[in-house]
Amino acid sequence: MSGLILLTAGGTGGHVFPAEALAHELTRRGHRLALVTDRRGAGFSGIESYPISGGGIAGKGMLERVRSMAGLVRGYLQARSLIKRLRPAAVIGFGGYASVPAVLAASRAGIPTAVHEQNAVLGRANRLLAPAVSRIATCYAEVAKIKAGWKEKVRLTGMPVRPAILARRGQPYPDPAGRLSLLVVGGSQGARVFSDVVPAALLRVSPELRARLSVTQQCRPEDVERVERLYAEHGVAATIKTFFDDMPALLSAAHLVICRCGASTMGELAAIGRPAILVPYMHAIDDHQTANAAAFAAQGGGWLIAQSGLGAENLAVELQALLSAPEKLRIAARAAHAAGVPDAAERLADLVLGLAEGRK
Repeated sequence: MSGLILLTAGGTGGHVFPAEALAHELTRRGHRLALVTDRRGAGFSGIESYPISGGGIAGKGMLERVRSMAGLVRGYLQARSLIKRLRPAAVIGFGGYASVPAVLAASRAGIPTAVHEQNAVLGRANRLLAPAVSRIATCYAEVAKIKAGWKEKVRLTGMPVRPAILARRGQPYPDPAGRLSLLVVGGSQGARVFSDVVPAALLRVSPELRARLSVTQQCRPEDVERVERLYAEHGVAATIKTFFDDMPALLSAAHLVICRCGASTMGELAAIGRPAILVPYMHAIDDHQTANAAAFAAQGGGWLIAQSGLGAENLAVELQALLSAPEKLRIAARAAHAAGVPDAAERLADLVLGLAEGRK
């Protein structure tokens, strides 16, 4: 067993999932691990976790910003004490303000540090940490808001995804000759706009196409009954839930996905290789979801539609055209698959362990 590697991340899935993928790879190699996160992230991982104080400071009033800064200071003192006790060989942050105290404390203690950026825009927490860290690992060849002085630190590793997702990468694109599977997901809580627009769009496609459709859609709790009723009244086979715990299987079976464009979603689409209509969340910080979607679309894996331009009529036209063109879907699926980096966790593990060995 080698020295401890400390992972740190904010408590949302977009930050914690790649941290868990790296943890799986480092555990496979026999390394000891610990995770520093906020109270939201403590339940995400099976590894030893340490919750600390931390909170975002962007987009708040003065009083809230002062309170958040005080929380970050408390988090820094907690992290400094923890790092002194654990003595990690290296520390890697995955974004979110909860990662800031641990990475800063490690850097000031002379411990090698890195950050991993999952999006096509360098996040605010990672921008705070960029001057202090040894390496910036990225998922995209071009990442906005990386200053010229930081570029020598950048290494392209790709997006580590959960082993259950990666296990589906080799499964072929499903035959579109018969039933057509449409998967609609909208982030952790679903997307109201999809509940409003997607059923209305599907009622406008040809009856022949509608009869072949099998829709699996995530909805907010208050929208489930309304969406179920719409599909049932018009003979559309549909499964509506607020949460799906079998996402690897659903993605693998999908002919087309309609989705938001968060880091984990984009990484999983590419890992399995499924085409998607991409609708970025319009209020995402730094509009990073649009940047993610634009990069994926530029590689040929999907079609970007801004939420402001998403309506039942134009979505119906898009769905009719795509679902009636199996070869176009196959080409996009191959492009999505080519965008995946199946060894991203191994690359990231090599980077982190290289820093730790360099310290030795």
